[in-house]
Amino acid sequence: MKRTERWGGLAIILVASLTHAQTVTLQSLLEEMVDRDGLARAPAPAYTCRQFSSYDRAATSRTDVATWYANGDQGQFVRTEQNGERTESVLLDAKGPGAIIRFWATWQHSPTNTLRVYLDDNPVPAIEGPMADLIDRGLLVAAPLGQGVSPDSEYDRRGHNLYLPIPYAKSCKVTYQEPHKGPFYYQINYRTYAQGTDVTSFTMEALGKQRPLIARVQRDLSLGRPPEAPSVVSLPGNRLPPGRSMATEIKGPAAVRELAIVINAEDRDQTLRSTVLEIECDGVPTVWCPVGDFFGTGHQLHPYRTWYTAVTPAGALTSYWTMPFQKSCVVSLHNVGEQLVYVNLADVHYGAWTWDARSMHFHATWRQLTKVETQTNKGAQHGAFDVNYVTAQGQGVYVGDTLTIFNGAAAWWGEGDEKIFVDGEVFPSHFGTGTEDYYGYAWCRPQHFQAPFHAQPTGAGNNTPGMSVNSRYRALDAIPFTASLEVNMELWHWKKTKMNYAPATFWYGRPGATCNVKPDPVSAALPIARKQDDLVDIFRIPGATEAEKLRIAEERTGGRTETQTWREEIWSGGEQIWWTEAKPDDRLTFKLTGIKAGRYTVKANLTKANDYAIVTVAINGKIVNESLDLYNPEVIAEMVTLGTADLVSGDNAVQFKITGANEAAKQKYMVGVDCFVLEKQ
Repeated sequence: MKRTERWGGLAIILVASLTHAQTVTLQSLLEEMVDRDGLARAPAPAYTCRQFSSYDRAATSRTDVATWYANGDQGQFVRTEQNGERTESVLLDAKGPGAIIRFWATWQHSPTNTLRVYLDDNPVPAIEGPMADLIDRGLLVAAPLGQGVSPDSEYDRRGHNLYLPIPYAKSCKVTYQEPHKGPFYYQINYRTYAQGTDVTSFTMEALGKQRPLIARVQRDLSLGRPPEAPSVVSLPGNRLPPGRSMATEIKGPAAVRELAIVINAEDRDQTLRSTVLEIECDGVPTVWCPVGDFFGTGHQLHPYRTWYTAVTPAGALTSYWTMPFQKSCVVSLHNVGEQLVYVNLADVHYGAWTWDARSMHFHATWRQLTKVETQTNKGAQHGAFDVNYVTAQGQGVYVGDTLTIFNGAAAWWGEGDEKIFVDGEVFPSHFGTGTEDYYGYAWCRPQHFQAPFHAQPTGAGNNTPGMSVNSRYRALDAIPFTASLEVNMELWHWKKTKMNYAPATFWYGRPGATCNVKPDPVSAALPIARKQDDLVDIFRIPGATEAEKLRIAEERTGGRTETQTWREEIWSGGEQIWWTEAKPDDRLTFKLTGIKAGRYTVKANLTKANDYAIVTVAINGKIVNESLDLYNPEVIAEMVTLGTADLVSGDNAVQFKITGANEAAKQKYMVGVDCFVLEKQ
């Protein structure tokens, strides 16, 4: 990644910080991590935040479409070095003073490969050991500061996150030995302070001395310790009709430190999107965001907890962002939808705040790309394009985002990388390796996870049609900007389809800071997507009886069946019944019902592929097809006439019996049944 250390743009913050100079230490960084109020003031001492990652080095300029979306992100390093008899790949090489403040990685190989962290040009590493042990198995620090997610997914499909800060006075180099055992991806976020900033470098001895503080920080992060906010005011009323608003005003100087909201309606999912939170600080609108997106649950209720947000199973939505103001703050709820909203709770907790030259207003924006068309993963551009989350002008700090999507296809939607430009950079100082990597997990896993600074309340839409919500919140890895900030994410889907793509962003700005995202009540009022048909036209075979809707008889003799959602262009309704792990002589029976008695030609849309079986088909116990070969070199679906049979009123049995496999087939004996079509004779 191209980098230049530039300090002229930090002059405003730096001057403000001179009277707040302090030594940066492991202790000070740990305390800063859990200081929500501190995040609402311009950093002191000043720093820049940048990222080293394994992004594809072929990407060099946003004007070069042929390379900008390059996706060979694994195993890319700054360089390799020979250190005696060992070869070390360099992941990060930064001049200080500074600090590593987030380390994410995923790997699919032996976790004993060695990670080394060299500080201040010392040839002896300050940290050395197996990567897995250092990042998420407690060798340095336990969860949640060192944690793999999602814990319910297989280990080699997890993202591994280390949030333990590693400060250094002069320089830092991170190396990795034996990198070529399998796929390896990484992102390292780091701070660089202005020259002259006093930083005490990390040592294992210092880590040992800070164990009591680490224990307290771990406890606070795990429990989401509520802030102190002695005063509370409630929004008036408990009924919010369509097109109406409710609001309350607080006089300053003060700071909102907690918002607690419980809303309901006949259609609660819709009201999470069409009820909008708006906040105006000192006469300037700073927050406009649908309630569900603001609290990180999207347009469905999914319980989870982070350091800044929480959602309970009962539907209580809470945020702990500090929101200072000098003169006044107006908090409003708007119903831009068409149904009555019941506001069971809308409390604003606030407390004292000393407004000064470093104080910043809290901003939140929301936008949605509705039914945006994605492309197939082909060509130089790979069908990808950059989505602008937000572009801000002025001075501030970027502190996080939530992405709510509804996927229109049975394929991964988030192959794209984040690209964050700070203060007019030509090349982004943050260039990622995948959307899920940015949000702390890996390999597009759909499992729920929650952690202090990243969460996936639901991943139901990751590989199938449905909704997914990803959040990343920042503390030490917040991104300061003095003139401008541009946050982009590639939208790179593996299928040509349509989807809803809605990012919400969270950032602080000094008075006068502005952004390009404006309130959009029209999009917030749109009916939410609930099923694939809401976004795309689904291929359906006329008169089909979908196999996935039928009962499978108890006499299945082997293997397992599941509803597979993958090839919506060849399967009616986009799904089939997939029979796997069976063997010759195993039988699978479907029950057809609700049919008028008579003689029928029975057809079925069946999948054919290079690992599918040869089957015998019987209807109501009578063989109608002795040898049906389901082999094909490529995956296709074909409407096959099974045979003609007399069907009765009530249940009718269609049985598939595996008898073997084509000589050219992989001997896995699979069967895929999409649907049945009955033609009465």
